[in-house]
Amino acid sequence: MPSYVRSLAHRCLATFFLLVKVMLPVMLLVRLGDLYGLTDLLARGLAPVMGLVDLPAEAGLIWAITLLTGLYGGVGAFVSLQPEMQLTVAQVSVLSSLMLFAHALPVEQAIVRRAGASLLATTALRLGVGFAYAAIAAWICRTTGVLSEVVVLEWMPSDVTTSDWGSWMRATAQSLVSMLAIIVALFLLLDILKAIKVIGWLTRALNPGLRLLGLNPDLAPLTTIGLLLGLSYGGGLIIQETMVRRYDRRDLFLALSCLSLCHSVIEDTAVMLAVGADVWIILVGRIAATVLVIAVLARLLHRPGPRPALET
Repeated sequence: MPSYVRSLAHRCLATFFLLVKVMLPVMLLVRLGDLYGLTDLLARGLAPVMGLVDLPAEAGLIWAITLLTGLYGGVGAFVSLQPEMQLTVAQVSVLSSLMLFAHALPVEQAIVRRAGASLLATTALRLGVGFAYAAIAAWICRTTGVLSEVVVLEWMPSDVTTSDWGSWMRATAQSLVSMLAIIVALFLLLDILKAIKVIGWLTRALNPGLRLLGLNPDLAPLTTIGLLLGLSYGGGLIIQETMVRRYDRRDLFLALSCLSLCHSVIEDTAVMLAVGADVWIILVGRIAATVLVIAVLARLLHRPGPRPALET
């Protein structure tokens, strides 16, 4: 037991300090930009795009940061801007969907390209499907009036937008400590799921479904690992596999497109739930959209005639 506690503490602190390196500079830049009017300037430029999915202009800044740095950079921006925006559950869910479909593009898409799929095609797929899904989710929420309550997060302080640097630093420290608590809870959850064999069961349960979608049976297990644990895991395993065996471009494209659209469903979903998103939109609906898109792609790529170029 003591060895497990030490191992857990080491993993949690290592992850926390890594995330602090990402989140803290983003939170500081957002604050400086807010103080000197740069945030409003950038937000106004992205306002027309965000308006299409019923989000305020400031949400565009969060999305842009997420695209470049990853989910935790986006969460850092969200923590800084949410007290001003006062987003509803529907809006947080729509924004979270945009972030989940497309984040950390420079890093993740480099992995996808190295694994054998088109950088341009998979990037366009992530952005296009993500925005289309967010627009549909926003329309459903607006039409039905569901999830219209304003998100109130007990762990998120309200002083991050204050002009007083002392209050801002205290609020930022509180946010980071709360994030550490979330990381500990997440690692405990993952360890419990592994210990009771849930991760293995999910992997075996998902494999037949992926094969039915048209994925190569040899790539399905690797894709499943990426779906559960992250694109870096799944993509890295696929890269290793392509070093010892040659795969059809179509098979690689489908597997990596699936990973690009939906990966790390445990960790990433937990993070977005922590900021107030709805699980039906960010998990159930996102998985359903991914299945639909991959099924359509599999059918299109089965058509006779020359296949589209899948590599850049």
